Amino acid sequence: MSSTQKQAIHVIGGGLAGSEAAWQAALAGVPVVLHEMRPARGTEAHRTDGLAELVCSNSLRSDDRENNAVGLLHEELRRLNSLVMRAADANQVPAGGALAVDRDGFSASITGALNAHPLVEIVREEIALPPDEWDSVIVATGPLTSPALAETVGRLTGEDALAFFDAIAPIVHRDSIDMKVAWFQSRYDKAGPGGSGADYINCPMDRTQYEAFVAALIAGDKTSFQEWEKTTPYFDGCLPIEVMAERGPETLRFGPMKPVGLTNPHDPQTKAYAIVQLRQDNKLGTLYNMVGFQTKLKHGEQTRVFRMIPGLERAEFARLGGLHRNTFLNSPKLLDGTLRLSATPRLRFAGQITGCEGYVESACIGLLAGRFAAAERRGEVPALPPRTTAHGALLAYITGDHVDAADAGPRSYQPMNVNFGLFPPLAVMPSKHPDGTRLRGPEKTVAKRRGICARALADLDLWIGGTRIAAE
Repeated sequence: MSSTQKQAIHVIGGGLAGSEAAWQAALAGVPVVLHEMRPARGTEAHRTDGLAELVCSNSLRSDDRENNAVGLLHEELRRLNSLVMRAADANQVPAGGALAVDRDGFSASITGALNAHPLVEIVREEIALPPDEWDSVIVATGPLTSPALAETVGRLTGEDALAFFDAIAPIVHRDSIDMKVAWFQSRYDKAGPGGSGADYINCPMDRTQYEAFVAALIAGDKTSFQEWEKTTPYFDGCLPIEVMAERGPETLRFGPMKPVGLTNPHDPQTKAYAIVQLRQDNKLGTLYNMVGFQTKLKHGEQTRVFRMIPGLERAEFARLGGLHRNTFLNSPKLLDGTLRLSATPRLRFAGQITGCEGYVESACIGLLAGRFAAAERRGEVPALPPRTTAHGALLAYITGDHVDAADAGPRSYQPMNVNFGLFPPLAVMPSKHPDGTRLRGPEKTVAKRRGICARALADLDLWIGGTRIAAE
């Protein structure tokens, strides 16, 4: 092993968290070896060997930094020189109020940047047990951690990791969608980054069509589980469409198939009973993914059932949906405040394996892990982000600020997206408009969210300035 490798931080996993961790450590002047097992060993969900491949949706969700917690996290990541956000901004495709990306271009941007960085070495190999001489390791293997590494983590922690199933939505060829039935429109005509306000393809259903579709979903032939998998729970943020349907006949109409904010130009006088939306999946606009249609239906059933949707009767699928197992740690009990494994401090964890949920959340925790590891390598004390920022709020959730870590069992700790419920309340709640008139009803909620976002970005800028001074 070379002297450079001995001094390097080793990052295991080339997903969003691992890529971001490697990038941040390298930016801090610390050499990094990034270990990615693909293509030597594949997974159930990946289809390429590119770094940061998006295997579920191509959306990074809302980009509204003033009113939305995810949009706030986007802006914080940008201010922290995030490679993931740089690649997302360079590869965005229209998606209404969301920031969606061309998934191949996004992955290629991140792979190219890391390949080109002089302090980053990429090694294609599976790591089951990090060698003892690796004194600083970031495990960022995500929801698709290899069985060998998962077993190693289990031995080191003294308890089993938790697991649930995560489902993938199908992708449809745009030219196979019948636009005499479907139409382009964003909900409430809202335009997002790179969008026009008409960024989704909408397929309407009347009540009879909807009820027949729900019945077919429930009755369809589904992927069967091994005996040991049958009690593994789903995460509510990525439920298979048929699991939602089983929860009640109206569930989908108040979920991914809600008809509000949309008007069918082919028949403007008739209100649709339910609507299926498809979102652009690549820059060329040739592929569209079915929003909220993650599924465990078998492939033949998917083709049959999804072609019941008006406008998709002749749909050709570039990718059918699928199902994969998702593994995460009981982090509040196992990790310290800088994401180190308490039982083995040379190991840090980042990304979805820590229990954060979502692309940008994974990148956020990867960014922090990379910065913490780099600070230690430079002989500095890692500086934690303010609790008032999105980064600080997520870190606090993962490392146990929300619960008594000693009692944090599988039932008390579940995967979490960033949301305003994770932030400390404002010292003074807004009650008036600038002109002195009182805020009422929903206005108070909007003002509170804007206040939280403004406070977060101000505190983040102070933290960035402080860490720069400390580094100098």
